Amino acid sequence: MKFLSASILLAAAFMGSAQHPVQKQRSVTWKIDSLKRIGGYPVDVIGDPKIVSSDKGNALLFDGVDDGIFIRNDPIAGADQFTIEAWFRPDAGGGSEQRWLHIEDTENTETRTLLEIRLAGNEWFLDTFIKSGDNRSPLFAENFKHPVGKWFHVALVYDGGEMHHYVDGKLELSGKVKARPFGKGLTSIGVRQNKVYWFKGAVSKARFTNRALSPDQFMK
Repeated sequence: MKFLSASILLAAAFMGSAQHPVQKQRSVTWKIDSLKRIGGYPVDVIGDPKIVSSDKGNALLFDGVDDGIFIRNDPIAGADQFTIEAWFRPDAGGGSEQRWLHIEDTENTETRTLLEIRLAGNEWFLDTFIKSGDNRSPLFAENFKHPVGKWFHVALVYDGGEMHHYVDGKLELSGKVKARPFGKGLTSIGVRQNKVYWFKGAVSKARFTNRALSPDQFMK
């Protein structure tokens, strides 16, 4: 009977795992170099962002006043973990607060994540944010300043219970937060989705993965 019970338990565990398979890792990369389609999705343009050549290939340049784009897709929809990465270049002369990548769950407007910067003179620091209902966590990295006018890789990693953000592969801050998976939504680059806090600088590429990546797995 003991053997039979163990067999039944093993079979039940197997059936349970079959009913709830582990989600496979999936990454999508968006080249931010078009005003018509990005990642295969339509783009709505605000202002006059420009396609420019750069050290990181073609990129979109935003003026910090009224330039932005809206992409009709949420690239982290359904993920209970995620990593958001981007290559971007903050430029001098923008506002002190800039929201340059914003993903919003349009089915639940209390679920969003943002990559932001704070600018002071010729230096900036990263500010990241996750909100899911009453759960929220900002990571305000005021002790990690970087020069404007240079390209940087940034990453926001959410592992299901904690968020971490990195600049050029170096961990700056972490914070606990519990976020539900995003539903269908919208992504904006260059501005917050309510059209405030415009970004001055360039963005060349973004990658979205439905897993919490380590720095050695970040895009180059």
